[in-house]
Amino acid sequence: MNFISTLKGSYSEPYYPEGWDFEKIDACIGSGAKEAAARQDFWHPDFKPEACHSLDDFNVLMGHEIALEIKKTYEKKQKLALILPVGPMGMYRWVAFFIEKWNLNCDHVYTFNMDEWSDHEGNTLDGSQNGSFQYAMENGFFNLLGDRTVPVNQRNFATKEVLPTYSEKIAAIKAEGGKLVTVFGIGRTFHIAFWEPQFAADYETEADWLQAEYRIAAQLHPLTIEQNAITSYKSRYTLIPVTANTVGPGLFFQSDRMIGGCDGVLGRGMQWQGLSLWVTLRHGPSPWITSSYIPTKPGVLYYLDELTGPLEPESN
Repeated sequence: MNFISTLKGSYSEPYYPEGWDFEKIDACIGSGAKEAAARQDFWHPDFKPEACHSLDDFNVLMGHEIALEIKKTYEKKQKLALILPVGPMGMYRWVAFFIEKWNLNCDHVYTFNMDEWSDHEGNTLDGSQNGSFQYAMENGFFNLLGDRTVPVNQRNFATKEVLPTYSEKIAAIKAEGGKLVTVFGIGRTFHIAFWEPQFAADYETEADWLQAEYRIAAQLHPLTIEQNAITSYKSRYTLIPVTANTVGPGLFFQSDRMIGGCDGVLGRGMQWQGLSLWVTLRHGPSPWITSSYIPTKPGVLYYLDELTGPLEPESN
């Protein structure tokens, strides 16, 4: 007796995306970092998952990976476009640390925040307001860089006016020989940015889905609201908008490299991200599971090794 055997005809059934194959999702689950690292046929040769033993290790390694991209492009005098998330936030302190230690600056860096809370028309919070992603980035990253920071006019936030310009700006950077790197986390619904599973139903083909560049006032899945209530809002879901502006696969899967992180361990044996990690690594590409395309791209996915399980019941 379990979720799969009791879902049909239940109150919960319409809540979950119609395109999720729960038998296949559950079959993705393994146990331990060694098994998680076992290469799958659909993985890109330059994709690699990397286990971290502590949150401190995770933050340093993520920050170092991003800083290395800044360093390499700085030394080549090459423009760098970064699609960035708000979270995991601990990594940004270490990006700033390495930039200072290596005596670099970010004049060649162009940032594109991947999403932002919105109302139903795509209007966003003022960037100076706590709770906005712009506020989080200004205070949790750009200000930490001091005089070495990304120029203000090279920072792009996902407002309804600016988000539609991302594609043209990124294309211009790449046309000049620049590089595009996306930094990401993986959601409870397997989303990247706020590209939710139910969006797959709006596209006739996988190719159409892969070309979608953004959404204004995207409807978020309830699991995403609950994830953010736990991770960012101290359980208070009444503060969270149910819509957001977000980049889509037509932008982030253009990346020359992707740098990901899963740190969803809560303590006392509790966590929320183990299933998301295993499905990302094992499922294989499906528009109903955005993160399932991650292993098909060059890059690295750091994760806390506790997330690999065993994912078995444990009362807390």
